Amino acid sequence: MFESAELGHTIDKATYESEVPKLREALLDAQFDLAQKAAFPVIILIGGVDGAGKGETANLLNEWMDPRHIHAHAMGEKSDEEQERPPMWRFWRALPPKGRVGIFFGSWYTDPIIERVLRRTRPAQLAQSIERINRFEHMLTDEGALILKFWFHLSKDAQKKRLKALEKDPKTRWRVTDTDWERFKLYEKFRKVSEYTLRETSTGEAPWIVVEGSDFRYRGLTVGKILLDAMRNRLDHPATPAPPSIAPLQAPLDKVDVLGKLDMTRTLSKQAYETALEKYQGKLNLLTRHPEFRKLSVIAVFEGSDAGGKGGAIRRITGALDARFCHIIPVAAPTEEERAQPYLWRFWRHIPRTGRVTIFDRSWYGRVLVERVEKFCSEADWMRAYSEINDFEEQLAAHNIVVVKFWLAITKDEQLRRFKEREQIGFKRFKITEEDWRNREKWDDYERAVCEMVDRTSTEIAPWTLVEANDKNFARIKILKTLCQRIEAAMQ
Repeated sequence: MFESAELGHTIDKATYESEVPKLREALLDAQFDLAQKAAFPVIILIGGVDGAGKGETANLLNEWMDPRHIHAHAMGEKSDEEQERPPMWRFWRALPPKGRVGIFFGSWYTDPIIERVLRRTRPAQLAQSIERINRFEHMLTDEGALILKFWFHLSKDAQKKRLKALEKDPKTRWRVTDTDWERFKLYEKFRKVSEYTLRETSTGEAPWIVVEGSDFRYRGLTVGKILLDAMRNRLDHPATPAPPSIAPLQAPLDKVDVLGKLDMTRTLSKQAYETALEKYQGKLNLLTRHPEFRKLSVIAVFEGSDAGGKGGAIRRITGALDARFCHIIPVAAPTEEERAQPYLWRFWRHIPRTGRVTIFDRSWYGRVLVERVEKFCSEADWMRAYSEINDFEEQLAAHNIVVVKFWLAITKDEQLRRFKEREQIGFKRFKITEEDWRNREKWDDYERAVCEMVDRTSTEIAPWTLVEANDKNFARIKILKTLCQRIEAAMQ
């Protein structure tokens, strides 16, 4: 894979000086068109061997292009804040919005490769990382991103020569560290692991481009022209997505589903409720103050029918928690900023640190519920969202985040009663809108979407808890009890 990048590619000074002005002008034009159309983001990954010009190339692109619409990220050692989140959190937060260019100098490939070379992980763990990366990049391209991945290569002799040259020059000596020389000793291992990783992640939608890094003119022009061609091609010839070939989802032939099997007559007396409320709020408080809780965090997801009682249930949880370590995220229609990013972006940025509880009042499941039923996204988009959501929650669970998901179910008659009650009570009138009444007209469509959501996303790591919520007392206690059980199990 690296043979063509060891041939001694060079560009003479005259050719370079002749080509650069035209290239810079064309790149600025393409960048202006990209910003104007704001139809897709450009994500540039820069990786490769030490001394091959990764940093210089990132700086060069910053120099050649408009700095207002390009942002370079040097992903070094993780901060304390980043260590307390899943590994991909730092990259999700740095993704460029539509119309912008993001350069990652050090990316989601860096740690998996280094950890394997240093034998801190096993081959199977590297394979798992590669699989996760492929799914992530596939999701980004499905969302419209243009991904360009450059790997800067040097032969072992060329790398040694390059490091010595940098070390000899007083102006560049600081760039060569003891770590660089330690990694040079592992050159063959780095080459083997890198070659395997590139081979497994060079896909049709996001291929790797290997560039020989010994000559700064060659690598600069190569990267600049590839970037220009890719941007210009996407801008001038936007792809028309082909109609997806998707196997239809079939409702059960006997019309029996998970919602229909709930016993909606379940109730709890006021006295029993007050006793249980004190018990489980106290237990939840003790659990979240236990020393073991500092090793994990909790995400509670609340979905349900309109007027299903989500707000009241959330208040019973927050009433038992220290407000300093609990955060509620109300989810409404996405903002302009959020629409410029992949749909999971606005949820990734709210992932809690360890020892905290984050409650989502509505969540990422809007993609397979509201967006599906109201046709705010295509069938292909919400169909692929099932696996993307499962991937997301798997990453959370792998980082000691307890994901507890509640669907609050009420009957159609009970919803009508609550709607009318809200219209009559002054301090509840704000809770009922025309949209609630419109959603009610699509009751059957929403129920089918909910049942399919549960079937496809209720996993062993993040199962759904279906709550019979016609009786608010019963629903609130079931939620508190379930939350305590899940946290207690995670701490054992």
